[in-house]
Amino acid sequence: MRESRELAITVSPELTILIGRPETYHTPERAIALAYTLGTIHDSSIASIVGTDRLAALIEQDAPGTRVVLLVDTAVLDRMGNALPGDGDWHSFHMPCELRTIALALRDCNMQGEAGHLYRAAKAVELLCDTLRLRDTGLLKPLASNGALSRAHSLRIMAARRVVDERWNEKLSLEQIAALCGLNRESLTRGFREMFDCSVAEAIAERRLSEASRMLLTTDLPVSSIGYENGYGNNASFARAFGRRFGLSPSHYRAQRLAA
Repeated sequence: MRESRELAITVSPELTILIGRPETYHTPERAIALAYTLGTIHDSSIASIVGTDRLAALIEQDAPGTRVVLLVDTAVLDRMGNALPGDGDWHSFHMPCELRTIALALRDCNMQGEAGHLYRAAKAVELLCDTLRLRDTGLLKPLASNGALSRAHSLRIMAARRVVDERWNEKLSLEQIAALCGLNRESLTRGFREMFDCSVAEAIAERRLSEASRMLLTTDLPVSSIGYENGYGNNASFARAFGRRFGLSPSHYRAQRLAA
C-alpha cells in the first residue's frame, strides 16, 4: 500500500505543489487552485478548478494523500494565453487517464533531494499544460452534465473509459467492462457514445492502433509482434485495422515515417 504523504513544494513564487494536507505552504499572490482527486476504479478521479478561498474546504473532503493540488499564479496563465475561472465557484471535471497518470507520478515519486524536487516540478508543469490543452480542445468533461446522463451514471461511464485506457490490450467484453463499472451493457453502450461520441469498441481500437503506431516508430519489433502485443490475434486483422485508421499498411507506415 502506498504510504500517505503530506508535502508542500514551492516550485517558484508562481507555482506550489500540495500533496495530501500539509499544514503550511506558500500561496502565489494571485492564485487559483487546480485540484486532482485520485479515486479508485469505482470512484472516478476528478479535476477541479477553484479559487484559493475554497481550497481548505476542498482539501478537507478527501482522505490524506488522495489529492494533488497545483496553486498557480494567474500571471502564468496570462503569459500562456489561457484563462481559468477564479470566481470562487467550483468547476469540476472528470479526469482523463492521461491527467491521472501524471498526477499519480507526481504524488508517488520516491526520489529524494534535488532530483525529487526537479521531477515533481517537471510533472507539475506537464500536468498544468495538459489540463489546459484538454480543456481547450473540449476533452475535459464537466462533472455536472447538461445531457441525459445523471452524475452517478457519468461517473460510471468515466470509470469505463479508464478501463479502456488502462486495459485496452486485454480481451475485454462489453459485459466485463459494464460489470466492473456497475452498469449493464445497454446503459454502458448508450452512455459511452453520449459522452465520447464513439463506441467502446472504437475507443479500444483507437488506443490499440495509437500504441501500435508508436511501437512501429520506436522499436524494431516485427510487425506481427506489434500487432499481437496490441490485441490483434493475427497479422491480417492488424493490417486491415491499421490500414483503415492510417491509410497505410503497418510496414509502409514504418518505412515512410522513418524515411521522412
